[in-house]
Amino acid sequence: MTEAIQIERERGLLTLRLNRPEKKNALTRAMYSALAAALKQADEDPDIYAVLLTGSHECFTAGNDIADFIQQPPSNLDSPVFHFMLNLLECRKPVIAGVAGAAVGIGTTLLLHCDLVYVSADARLRMPFVNLGLCPEFGSSLILPRLLGHAKAAELLLLGERFSGEQAAAWGIANEALDSGEAALAKAREMALRFESLPPEAVRISKQLMKAPDRELLRKVIEEEGALFTQRLRSPEAMAALSGFINRH
Repeated sequence: MTEAIQIERERGLLTLRLNRPEKKNALTRAMYSALAAALKQADEDPDIYAVLLTGSHECFTAGNDIADFIQQPPSNLDSPVFHFMLNLLECRKPVIAGVAGAAVGIGTTLLLHCDLVYVSADARLRMPFVNLGLCPEFGSSLILPRLLGHAKAAELLLLGERFSGEQAAAWGIANEALDSGEAALAKAREMALRFESLPPEAVRISKQLMKAPDRELLRKVIEEEGALFTQRLRSPEAMAALSGFINRH
């Protein structure tokens, strides 16, 4: 079976590609573990200058694999999904995302922690946490109201409204919306390769300075959201919504 996370190294660029097309790249515990380990490796390897996170030119990720989620829900902050979140949050190397097609749930919220994001104009982003009886995660309850204002953030987080790659770029969630999935992934790779010619320590220090003011607050919010999220998974609302999702698919 093809690995669900393809890890490729091209000189100093580490590419992490979601590769589970039969499930729209839905994320499992094993995939989160692989991503967390790869990010930690990238952070510690002095020869890696950037990380490129992407899926296919047709789909980024449908979010969590709900069946896997129900069978083995995260029970605490030591779960693979939280290892992934914290390793992405703490990564000192620039992380670039290339996004096409669906980017659902954590497929959208993880973009808030990447340094550069390139999307296809027709990408379909959504954070349907409340719709599934859950609550926002990965710091989105802090970042999105600051970035978009409360009213727009409420549409996205309370109502779970969908939005396009073009809107994501207009709102500052992405750097640029490209004409196609192929173009978005190519642009992301092009920009990631630019870090090869930049002084790595200057890049690292500059990213550190940009992230420093909110780092501790963001980590605290992620932990608070995570604790509430795991509680919500056991709630009657979430169990009914998640079971309904499984039955419809």
